Amino acid sequence: MLRSVDAWQTGHFLLTSGLHGKEYMQCQRVMQYPRFGMQLARMLARQLVASGLTPSVVAGPALGAIHWEVFVASAFEELNPDGPPIKAIFAERVTDAAGDANSFAIRRGVELTASDRVLIVEDVTTTGGSAKKVIDLVRSLGATPIAVGAVVDRSGSKIDFGIPFHKLITLNLETFEPQTCPLCKEGVPVVKPGSSKKPA
Repeated sequence: MLRSVDAWQTGHFLLTSGLHGKEYMQCQRVMQYPRFGMQLARMLARQLVASGLTPSVVAGPALGAIHWEVFVASAFEELNPDGPPIKAIFAERVTDAAGDANSFAIRRGVELTASDRVLIVEDVTTTGGSAKKVIDLVRSLGATPIAVGAVVDRSGSKIDFGIPFHKLITLNLETFEPQTCPLCKEGVPVVKPGSSKKPA
């Protein structure tokens, strides 16, 4: 499925983590087709239910998880059509009081409660940094993060979130620090996925 919509790309990429890579999974190419997004979401939901995990909220960091959290919440509701509705929300990047522009907040009138069991979803994880920040945010709001779910884990199962981590695909794709990146040394232009511009 990923290859059929050109979601698995090769080149020289600046990843969200700040690392460089030769391969990139552009899952939004899949998520633009609800049929494909729901197929993946059903697979993930069944995996979590089999592990005894059912959320009341599915949350993901913007922008990567937008659409994906809706598909996953819908898949859980399909599995239990007579159960309570499941919320699908996203955490957006904000600049905190300390000037950190990579903080997250849940806004636009959406709230979490102490009874909420939150599944954090990502399309692709590399270092898990964004998901970890959303986990911390969920806890700070008094809710309980129960698991992380991803389409692709490109870390090779090296990430420890402190809660269960469920993924559909595990890859061990090589990444590089910018200062040691062989593609940079070869002069290959680096591309920031989702942007037509090269990063400064």
